[in-house]
Amino acid sequence: MLRGRSSPVNQNMGNTAEPAMGMTIDILGTESLGVRGLCCVVETPGRRIVIDPGVALGYVRHGLLPHPLQIAMGIAVRRRILTELKTATDVVVSHFHGDHIPLANANPYQLDIRHLPPVTGSRRCWCPSATSLSPGMRTRFDTLMRIFGLKLRVAQGLDLGDISFSPLYPHGACESRGGSVMMTRITGHGHVFVHASDIQLLNDGAVDHIIEWRPTTVFAAGPPLYRAQLGAAEREQAWRNAVRLVKNVGNVILDHHLLRCVDGLKWLRALSEHAGRRAYCAAEWMGRPVRLLEARRVELYEEMPVPAGWHARYGDAETDVRTYFAGLSGNLPSSYLGGIGTGEAPAGSSRQ
Repeated sequence: MLRGRSSPVNQNMGNTAEPAMGMTIDILGTESLGVRGLCCVVETPGRRIVIDPGVALGYVRHGLLPHPLQIAMGIAVRRRILTELKTATDVVVSHFHGDHIPLANANPYQLDIRHLPPVTGSRRCWCPSATSLSPGMRTRFDTLMRIFGLKLRVAQGLDLGDISFSPLYPHGACESRGGSVMMTRITGHGHVFVHASDIQLLNDGAVDHIIEWRPTTVFAAGPPLYRAQLGAAEREQAWRNAVRLVKNVGNVILDHHLLRCVDGLKWLRALSEHAGRRAYCAAEWMGRPVRLLEARRVELYEEMPVPAGWHARYGDAETDVRTYFAGLSGNLPSSYLGGIGTGEAPAGSSRQ
């Protein structure tokens, strides 16, 4: 298995190298990488698959809009997604939430369909059925139909050999109002990758399905520990299902909802210790710094204050993150900024 695109790694064998062939997995955007989402690119000898090409920043947390540092990271992730779509053979959408798909009515921190590469509509697109969607989610399905036309396939339950899709499972707990999600299984040269989307480990049947698929690597959303509504029984269920995954799957990557709070990282460490096998967040698995920017939004505002009215001016393209960081006069905390570029289109031009 390749971690990212660089060093070949077989994590089942203590990170010993293996031939650079078979399958590569590149995680583009999720909470440990500074944004909301669960986007990745999986490349096999026959396909180059972009899964969940969307991004968001959490519009308001702790009463605060996204910090400019988060916005800079969002810009970088959006650009990467757009670049990967140019060479994709397939696009998979697990569900229709705004951090998983491009949007016709995107806010300044999401991926706008107007910025999609012209070739996007020529790719195969796999998504869940529009049945039982709310009116808002149905509109997003219709948007995909306009983009992909006859290339769009309703995919839940399909098995095409090298790529297959689960039936629909609840987004989180069965009684939640988050709708349903579709999981994806991709095979290549003995590797089996499962993108488990926003199951949050709160449905035993979804986890049963993953284990029955016999994956070598799973990338899934962990439980939303930051939500006060998540009860003790749900927390125990998520823990139990996480342990099951770690004990049955060689490489388990848990992220997304789990890492919207700092406690999620502690939970992940405790899981690894309890199960006796390492569970990763996406940044760790990719060999990149862990940046819980949403979880640390209050700290970002304290360390790098944001002028009143800045977000309104940003939304009107009257300012940009480059200008914001230039105004800090070099007082940039290296603990957050290492490796993050702040370049973007000038104010007044189209943002991508």
